Amino acid sequence: METEMEILQGIVGSVIFQNYDNGYAVLRLNCDNGQTVTVVGTIPLPSAGERLMVTGKWSNHASYGRQFEAEFLERMMPQTAQDILQYLSSRAIKGIGPKIAARIVNRFGDQTLIVMEKEPERLSEVSGISPTRAQAIGQTFRLQVGMRQLMEFFALHQLPAELAVKTYKLYGEAAVDLLYDDPYLLMDPILEAPFGAVDRFAIALGVSADDYRRVEAGILFELQYNLQAGHVFLPEEKLIAATAQLLGITQDDAGSGIERLLQAQQLVRQQLAGITVIYLWQMHEAEVYCCRRLKEFARTAYPAPAGLDRKLKKAAATGNVDFSPAQEDAIREAATCGMVIITGGPGTGKTTIVQGILSLYDQLGLKTLLCAPTGRAAKRLTEVTGQDASTIHRLLETGIEPRTGRLFFQRDSQNPLQADAVIIDEMSMVDIELLHHLFQAIRPGTRMIFVGDPDQLPPVGPGFPFSDMLRSGVLPAIRLTEIFRQAQQSLIVMNAHRVNQGILPELKNVKSDFFFIRTASEEQAAQTIAQLCATRLPKNMGISADQIQVLSPTKKGTAGTFQLNQLLQQHLNPPAPGKPEKKFGDYIFRLGDRVMQIRNNYDILWKKEDGTIGAGMFNGDVGTIVAIDSDSELLSVLFDDRTATYDFSELNELEPAYAITVHKSQGSEYRAVVFSAWNGSSYLLNRSVLYTGITRAKTLLVIVGREDVVNTMTQNAKVGRRYTGLKLRLQEKVL
Repeated sequence: METEMEILQGIVGSVIFQNYDNGYAVLRLNCDNGQTVTVVGTIPLPSAGERLMVTGKWSNHASYGRQFEAEFLERMMPQTAQDILQYLSSRAIKGIGPKIAARIVNRFGDQTLIVMEKEPERLSEVSGISPTRAQAIGQTFRLQVGMRQLMEFFALHQLPAELAVKTYKLYGEAAVDLLYDDPYLLMDPILEAPFGAVDRFAIALGVSADDYRRVEAGILFELQYNLQAGHVFLPEEKLIAATAQLLGITQDDAGSGIERLLQAQQLVRQQLAGITVIYLWQMHEAEVYCCRRLKEFARTAYPAPAGLDRKLKKAAATGNVDFSPAQEDAIREAATCGMVIITGGPGTGKTTIVQGILSLYDQLGLKTLLCAPTGRAAKRLTEVTGQDASTIHRLLETGIEPRTGRLFFQRDSQNPLQADAVIIDEMSMVDIELLHHLFQAIRPGTRMIFVGDPDQLPPVGPGFPFSDMLRSGVLPAIRLTEIFRQAQQSLIVMNAHRVNQGILPELKNVKSDFFFIRTASEEQAAQTIAQLCATRLPKNMGISADQIQVLSPTKKGTAGTFQLNQLLQQHLNPPAPGKPEKKFGDYIFRLGDRVMQIRNNYDILWKKEDGTIGAGMFNGDVGTIVAIDSDSELLSVLFDDRTATYDFSELNELEPAYAITVHKSQGSEYRAVVFSAWNGSSYLLNRSVLYTGITRAKTLLVIVGREDVVNTMTQNAKVGRRYTGLKLRLQEKVL
C-alpha cells in the first residue's frame, strides 16, 4: 500500500454506495487532470455533480483494485450551469428529479443554487413548481447543505454521522459554535448520543478531566443510562462511585457535581427506606404525580347503581357467559370504585371481566376508552371486546416539535380526555413516564381499570408501576387464580402456570397444542425452526407462515434472532427476478419481508385506504414491505390498516421480524409461536422470559432446542431489581 498523502480535485460522477448511518461512501470522481478514480471514505451525503477536494492515500483492494482512501475533504458546490444540472438531476435534493432540474437550470443558470438558498420563492417561476413546493425545496436545500457541513464536522471528530441530523434540527446553523462552547450539549437525551464519543470529542477540544461541564454531563448520563435498565433513581453512593469510575475523577468531584445539579433543580435528593437516593427531576415528578393520582382514584367511591344485579345478568347474557364469583366481584368493584386492578395469568378470565365491565358501563351511560401500550395489544383488545381500542400514545395524540424533535402530547391537564372511564390492558408493559403522561390527561372523577399480568416481563422503560401498585397492598385489586375448564384443556395455558410456579413444563405430550423438539446442535435448531415455518406447520397443521412468529430470548448466535432472520428470509422470501430489495447496514430489505419498527418515531408518515393521513410509528409495530422505489428512495410498509413510507435514510428504524426477541413480543398474541431455546446469558434465560414467550401463543407453541435450557429458564426466578419508589410512596413510607 502506498502511504504518501495526495490531494485530488474533481467532480463527483456517480455515487456507487453510501451508508446513511455512518456516512461511508464509495464514489467515482472525475478529476481535473482527466482521470476517473474510485474514492472511498467518510463522505456524508455525496451527490453527483458536486466538486470535491480530497486529501488521502492510494491503496489496492483485493476485490476492487486501486482506490483512493479519503481522510480529509473540502466540498465546493457546483458553479457552472452544467455541473449544477448534473448535481440536481442526481436527486440530491428531495423533490427535484431530472426534468424539474432541467427547467430550474434553464431558468436560473449558474445562479440556481443562490436562488434556492436565498430566494426560494422564485422557483415558482418554473412551470410545475407551486409557491408551496418552492418554499419546501428551498428549506430542504438549506437543511441539506447545513446538515452536510455538520456531518463533515462530526466525521472529522469521529462522532456518529447520523447524530448530525438530530443535532442540526435541535441547534440549527449555530450548532458548531455552540458545541465548541459546550460539547456536552450533545448529551441532550433527545439526541441519544454515545457518551464515550462525545467525551472524546470534548477532551480533544481541551476540556479538562474535572471540568464542571464534564462532571455534570457524566452524572446526568449515568442517570439517563440507568433509565434504560429500568431504574427510576440511583442510590447517591452508587451514583457517585459510578460517575467517578466513568470519568476517572475523585468521588469528591462527583459529589460536588451532584450538589451543583441539585441547586440547578435538575436533580432531586430524597430519603427512601433509609437510603439517600438521586432522581432526575422529571422522573421524581412522574413518580410523585402517579402516586398522588392513584390515591385519588382509590379514594373515589360511587353509590351502587340501581338494579345492579339485573345489570350484571344482562352483562352475562350479552357475553354469553356465567361469571364466576371472582369475576362478579371485579365487576361489582368497577361499579362502585374509582379504580380497580385486575390481575391473573392466562385462562383466568381477565378478558371476560373486561367485557362485563364494558357492558355495565354501557348500561350506566358511561363513555369508556380502551387502550394498551402497543399497537398489537390494542388490536387484540379491539378483537376480544368488539370496541375500538387505541395505543396509549395515539390516545394522547402524540406529536413531535418540528424544530427540536421533542415529544409532546396534545392531551394533557389543559386538554384532557373526554371519558367517564378508561380501561388499560397489558399494564405490565407501562413504564412510569408513560403512566405519568396518561394520568395528566385523565380528568378527576374518571374511573380507572388496570388489567395485566405482573409475572410477564417488566416494561422496557423505567419503573414497574403495575407491580408496585399490586405489591403496595393499598389499592383495590382482584387477583384471579382459578383456571377455567376450557383453558385447562390447553397445555399452553397449563404449562405457563407450571413455569410460573417454578415447575418444568410438560414436554413429552405429543397430542396437544404444546410441543418440544430436541436438537443436537445450534445449527440443527436453526434449520428445524426454518423447516417448521416454511413447510412443516403449513403442511401438517394448516398454519400459514404469516401466522407463525419465531421468538428467541437473544439476538446472538445461530439460533438467535439476527441469524434466524437471515435464514428465514431465505426460506420464506428468497430473492427473485423483478423482486426489488434494498441493502441497508446489516440487512437486506426485500419486497414481501416482515419487518418491525424498533423505536418510537413520530415523524414517519402513514396513510389509510380511506385516505386518512397521520404520522407516528411505534416500537414493536410489525408490518410487511409492500413497495420499494429505488428512484425516489422510498420503502413502504403495511402495518395492519395503515401504510407507512420510509426514506432510505430512515431504514435504521426497521429490522426483519421473521424472528424477534421475547422482549419485543410483549403485548402481542400469535396463532403459532416457535420458541428457540438454545443459548443466551443468564440475564435472559429466566422464568419471566419463558413465561412471556409461552403466553404469546394462542393455539400452538413449539419449543426447539435443549431441555436443560428450558429447565434453567424455569428455575431462574431472578428478575433484575429496579430502583423505584412508587410502592413506598403508595404505602406513605417516604420520609
